[in-house]
Amino acid sequence: MPKTLRTALLAATALTVAAALHASLHAPVHAQEAPGVVVSIKPVHSLVAAVMAGVGEPHLIVRGGASPHTYSLRPSDATALQEADVVFWVGPDLETFLQAPIATLAAGATVVELAEADGLERLPYREGGPFAGHGHDHGDAHAAAAHDHDHDHDHDHDHGHDHGHEHEEAAHEHDDHGADEHDHGHEEAAHGHDHADEPGHDHGHDHGHDHGHGETDMHLWLDPHNAEAFSEAIVAALAEADPAHAETYRANGEALAARLDALTAELEATLEPVHDRPFVVFHDAYQYLEHRFDLNAVGSITVSPDVQPGAQRLAEIRDTIEELDAVCVFAEPQFEPRLVEVVTAGTGARAGTLDPLGADLADGPDLYFDLMRRNAQALADCLAGAG
Repeated sequence: MPKTLRTALLAATALTVAAALHASLHAPVHAQEAPGVVVSIKPVHSLVAAVMAGVGEPHLIVRGGASPHTYSLRPSDATALQEADVVFWVGPDLETFLQAPIATLAAGATVVELAEADGLERLPYREGGPFAGHGHDHGDAHAAAAHDHDHDHDHDHDHGHDHGHEHEEAAHEHDDHGADEHDHGHEEAAHGHDHADEPGHDHGHDHGHDHGHGETDMHLWLDPHNAEAFSEAIVAALAEADPAHAETYRANGEALAARLDALTAELEATLEPVHDRPFVVFHDAYQYLEHRFDLNAVGSITVSPDVQPGAQRLAEIRDTIEELDAVCVFAEPQFEPRLVEVVTAGTGARAGTLDPLGADLADGPDLYFDLMRRNAQALADCLAGAG
């Protein structure tokens, strides 16, 4: 072999080896070393994704507009739980379907129930009057107190305005947020279908919830201050599970806290001009948003979106809209808009849309902020139509 050719080949080989060495030294090791993290719902996934930025991507279970109460695990979700190092969920009163899968599939993972995070402001479920429960027969048992409108809206925060309507405690099975997005090609044991009576994964808390009086409304994330408490718990859990990236998690957590503080101020400015305008929501999911920003919700069409309200309940809500001069009635994108049309017919109330989960928003670190801004703007736009 000619000397020049041999020299060229050696040089090329050396360059290839050097390039491979450089790539191995400078390749992002985060993706290889990131812990396996699974998150239940989109708003929480957004916060976890923000804390994990630069380290890895968490796996989201309840996608799109699916319900966190009745969702069925996909095979990929079951696999993710089996391989998880950390699982984040709000808690068994919200993601009922996850109790059995967490206990069986994620038995070796650190499971973080964010409803137990330090620093949360917790509000009880409310019931009575226009927030009446649906009753045990899931029929028309919405009556009794439907016209008791002397409610003391006790917002114990900055504004301190008294809007004269009381958010009473509730005793109802609560919460479901969307149209089914199920994949039923997985065994029942992994799905966790209707596991309300099965034991969950016991992490030192009493999970024997029956939605009795005084229990916590689980829509905790709709208050940015609670989202910040969630974020602190997320940072702590990830830093403990993955010390190699603890510094990154803490730095991301600080940046996220600053963004959440700025978001609170932004939403305050958006909502202050309309904070006292009365409105009705499709289902009672927005108490934390109302409480934080001193909003004047006067009722909900249904307590649980999985329960079809009867004719008596719809008549009661129409009366509430007329008697309290409700400016707007807010639907949700996942559910039947005709119900809103029925209760607003002839009342003069406007229609808007709110969404507690961000069903059609792109998953990722910005989803939480997009969700909160969109809901605030929807409130502001509809309520601003009041004379």
